[in-house]
Amino acid sequence: MATTIDEELSQMERDIRQLKIEYDQFFGGGRKRPPTEIEWRIEQVVKRHGERAGELKFGQRFRLNNLTQTYAKYKDIFRKKTVMKEEGRSQRHYGAAAKAIEAERAKAHAETHTAVAEVPAPSTAASKRAAASAAAEPVAFRVVCADPERETENVDRLFQAFVKAKTQAGEETTKLSQAGFKEFVRKKTKDLQEKQNCKNVEYVVEVVQGQVKLKALVKS
Repeated sequence: MATTIDEELSQMERDIRQLKIEYDQFFGGGRKRPPTEIEWRIEQVVKRHGERAGELKFGQRFRLNNLTQTYAKYKDIFRKKTVMKEEGRSQRHYGAAAKAIEAERAKAHAETHTAVAEVPAPSTAASKRAAASAAAEPVAFRVVCADPERETENVDRLFQAFVKAKTQAGEETTKLSQAGFKEFVRKKTKDLQEKQNCKNVEYVVEVVQGQVKLKALVKS
């Protein structure tokens, strides 16, 4: 069965997440070899759609650009850690790596569900440290749009929050344009309104474990 561009981009996003997990295992001593097969799959998607960027819709190009930047950032980190490992300058802490892997799995599970679980109050020193770390994440920026063409102030605020979050996270922002962003929000809002039969769309800019996410949620 033929795979659509959106499906390929979704698979690329999953592959990037899995790549980080398996590299954590590799650096922690849980794997003998780096996950080169996943890297190859991601590289193929980047190459294939990079050569045909003109055929992509604006939203697809926007998504591909974000995924490519995230992959490039991770790849640079993995390269440096690999050099350190080969030179014997890295220490193996498999327990810490395992905790990181579990955190990634929990994140992946949370992203597939819209329900928010209530977190119990911390009762141990470890849980208190975890709560403090979570509290350190920037508060998500939210804005609701029904007609982006008329609600220009809301769209401008959303764009500024998105750029600010990416800047603070150390992500590339030079290729972002306010005009292109407005067009993306306009099309995304219209698309969700037609497909989901809703009036309002809530846009959320949040930082999850150092990575900026822009989500569009259906509102009544």
